Amino acid sequence: MLSLTELSPACMTLKLADRSISRPVGVAKDVSVKVGKFHFPADFVVVDFDANPRVSLILERSFLKTRHALIDVYEGELTLRVSNKAVTFNLDQTSRYSSNNDDMLVNRIDVIDVACEEYS
Repeated sequence: MLSLTELSPACMTLKLADRSISRPVGVAKDVSVKVGKFHFPADFVVVDFDANPRVSLILERSFLKTRHALIDVYEGELTLRVSNKAVTFNLDQTSRYSSNNDDMLVNRIDVIDVACEEYS
C-alpha cells in the first residue's frame, strides 16, 4: 500500500476493462509524479482491486493534454514538454522494458522510468 496523505471522498463507480464494477477508496490529490527530469502534480483515483501484472498502465487523455504530450504515431514516439525542455519515449521499444510477469509487485509502471534513463 502506498503511504498517501488523506484521500478525498470519491462519489463515483468505475466500470473496469473486464466489465466489473468498482467503487474508489478515494482520490489522492496533487501527488508528485516524476517523468524523466520533470515533476508533475497529478490526481489519482485510488481503487482497491487485484492487479494483473500483464495489463498495461494507460495514461488518461487529460494528463497527456495538460502535460503538453505530443504523440507521433508514425514514428512511434511520445514527447512530454515543460517550457523549453522535453523528454521523448520510443513506444516501439517500451515492451522490452516491461517488468517480469512473474513479479506480482510491479504492474509495468517501471516502463517510464527505464525509458527515461535511456533517452535522457
